[in-house]
Parts: sequence; C-alpha cells; structure tokens
Amino acid sequence: MIKAENIHKSYGSVEVLKGVDLEIKNGEVISVVGASGAGKTTLLQILGTLDLADKKPNTNLSINDTLITKLTEKELSKFRNLNIGFIFQFHQLLPEFTALENVCIPAFIAKKSKAEAEAKAKELLGFLGLDHRINHKPGELSGGEQQRVAVARSLINEPALILADEPSGNLDSESAENLHKLFFKLRDTYNQTFVIVTHNEDLAAMADRKLTMVDGKIIA
Repeated sequence: MIKAENIHKSYGSVEVLKGVDLEIKNGEVISVVGASGAGKTTLLQILGTLDLADKKPNTNLSINDTLITKLTEKELSKFRNLNIGFIFQFHQLLPEFTALENVCIPAFIAKKSKAEAEAKAKELLGFLGLDHRINHKPGELSGGEQQRVAVARSLINEPALILADEPSGNLDSESAENLHKLFFKLRDTYNQTFVIVTHNEDLAAMADRKLTMVDGKIIA
C-alpha cells in the first residue's frame, strides 16, 4: 500500500525528516507516536501528498501502486482526491453546510453526480449512526458527531488510504473511545489502510503496529 524510501524534509535550515523508510501493507492500522516536533505531522503530510519530500538520491514514495514522485501537480491533485481520505483533530467542516452537504464535497470535486454523491453520503452517515442528523449544520452537532461527519467525508470517494492527524485530540474520553473503535470497524468493513498520528496511548496500542518517531526518524 505504502512504500517510502529515504524521505527527507527541510524548512530552511531546519531538517524535520532525516531519511525515513516506511512500508505499510494494505488493510493495516498503523499508529505513529512521538514527542512534539519529532516530525509526525510532516511525515503524514508527505504521505498524503499535501507536501513533497526533498529531492534526494534514492528518495521514492509509492502509494497504492502509484509512484507519487512521477506525478504532475494536476495528476497529484486528482490522485489525492480519489485515493486518500483525511481526518484532522479539528473537523474542518464548513459551518454553512449541512452534514450531508459537507460529506458530499469531495465527491463533487471528483465530478460525481449529485444523486450518486448524496446516496453514498447517506449510506456512510447511516453506517456512522447519523441518519437523523444529515440535515443539521455543524453548530447543531456535538463534538463527536462533528468528527463522525468528518470521517464520512473522508470516506465518500472510497479511498484506499485514510490519514488521521490527532483525530481524537479534541474529543472527550467517551467520544474518543468510540472514534477509535470506529476506525477498526471501518477497516474490517471496507479493508482500508489507516495511518494515525496520535498522542493517545490507548489508540496507539490498539493499532496493528505502533511506529515511534524521534528527531525526524522512525526508531521502532
């Protein structure tokens, strides 16, 4: 699913990633832990093609059998929309839109019809226990409900890979536990691959594998 080799990333004189090698199999749930500043979010952004690794000898990134380093900017944008779903600590829902409309946005970007997008969005919101909330705007939803809407949005284009950055960091303990269980239910139902950056030790321990980052490198 993911093969990353010799991934470096610097911002000015600050070297954040220092030669990361990583291989993740299809259907795995991987947690990435480490102190603040270790490079976790930067690595996630590069895996999500939101940022590019520095050009170094032998640097390669392959996702779902596609060599990312060979794609043009336009090809990269299309690949990201169809193959990668994102879940962030702050749900980033658009406040003026309903839950249903928020979930549909990536499908509309992928040029799917309104009927197809809404049917899939309703299916996902139902799967996540939000059938009765589809016409509510984010301000009318609890924190846990908002995050589940964000999860549905990440799944709308049936991506093979889901990347989550501190997904439960803004939730109370009960909502966080429910979200953690949901990730594994989604993996078992849709066979998707999850890479989750987290400070939550309970979530990290639930993963198939836990990767620890220190000073820009994966050490375990």
